[in-house]
Amino acid sequence: MNPLCGRCNRVVYPTEKVNCLDKYWHKGCFSCEICKMTLNMKNYKGFEKRPYCNAHYPKTNFTCVADTPENLRLKQQSKMQSQVLYKEEFEKNKGKGFSVVADTPEMQRIKKTQDNISNIKYHEDFEKSRMGGEASPVQPNTPTLVAYQQPPAASPNYHYEPTAAEPVRQAAAAPPPGSGKRYRAVYDYAAADEDEVSFVDGDVIVDVQQIDEGWMYGRVERTGQQGMLPANYVEAI
Repeated sequence: MNPLCGRCNRVVYPTEKVNCLDKYWHKGCFSCEICKMTLNMKNYKGFEKRPYCNAHYPKTNFTCVADTPENLRLKQQSKMQSQVLYKEEFEKNKGKGFSVVADTPEMQRIKKTQDNISNIKYHEDFEKSRMGGEASPVQPNTPTLVAYQQPPAASPNYHYEPTAAEPVRQAAAAPPPGSGKRYRAVYDYAAADEDEVSFVDGDVIVDVQQIDEGWMYGRVERTGQQGMLPANYVEAI
């Protein structure tokens, strides 16, 4: 059974139904309570389950709380407790020179990163000093023996070397079309909402699934777009 409109209390059919503010409305009845300007899902503002435009939306006012003796006493008590806790923390940490920081996973990650950077820097300096110390000046007019020199032991390479790009995994093939029925459009229809689909007379709608007695879900074979469509605009093939 089709629901009733929240304003005119008449039957709302699926092709002209707007579901908002826990009610159903005709598209023409979904208007501002004050100026009667027609609204949509993008420019309305709800207040007490009634639609309003931006200009006539009821403004909320803040209430002032008087500084009664009881409120003043609670305020002073809260301030004193805050000062006591601050002094306690200050006395505990006085002389330590640092604040206690919780060993959270994020702090552990930062510490590990700093250790890795320090280790890389150390090995870089070590390699530079060793390569500089191995070079010895050649004495002039002195026969030298060319001997095989064993290369230094391979040291861990802490520099990033780009490797060959890994093959990109091919996207999975689109699943085969479902076992939905096929329909043909008998009228033109323009999508009124984002979850609807537009089509023209003669378009073939595939993979159609029945949602309720007035609406279906399917894909327009000509454009490839998917969405909801009114059932009385199509016929089964």
